[in-house]
Amino acid sequence: MTRHSELRIEKAAETDAGAVLALIKELADYERMSDEVVATEGDIRRALSLSKPSAEALIARLGGNAVGFALFFQNFSTFLGRPGLYLEDLFVKPEWRGQGIGHQLLVALARLAVERRCGRMEWSVLDWNELAMKSYRRVGAAPLDQWTVWRLTGRALESLAAESSPGDGLVGWEHEEQEGASHED
Repeated sequence: MTRHSELRIEKAAETDAGAVLALIKELADYERMSDEVVATEGDIRRALSLSKPSAEALIARLGGNAVGFALFFQNFSTFLGRPGLYLEDLFVKPEWRGQGIGHQLLVALARLAVERRCGRMEWSVLDWNELAMKSYRRVGAAPLDQWTVWRLTGRALESLAAESSPGDGLVGWEHEEQEGASHED
């Protein structure tokens, strides 16, 4: 439970892009990954404002100030035959931790997942973040020890995409232009 009756968990709008990016940068500092943040406010605004958003976010506010956030997107479980909710980032500013704000963000996400008939929620946790793992275990989440996260980025992603394939295209799949695909702010 949170100790703050004035806590508000709100769906982030495109006008919240600056606040979301600021929280992302604080998270990156905490995770010792500041040098990896290349997202701009424009990138976040576009992601939140697409007709089919590539990401959604919840912002925890106290007195109108953003004190935490959860950024997530929908995925799909082939085994369950149902959508899932993937939590990309959950962050509460250090001075507000231990007061139930992260828990309330998880509650809001769980409610959203149930409303959307999601079969599960999933996320990754850095192996050194014991505080987060303890919190997740308390709500009933369990690690999937038999799975390893893999990632393809940068030149490796571009190289794989450039390989020729039979027909050199996707059959029955219209090329979708990303709405507002410009990378300018």
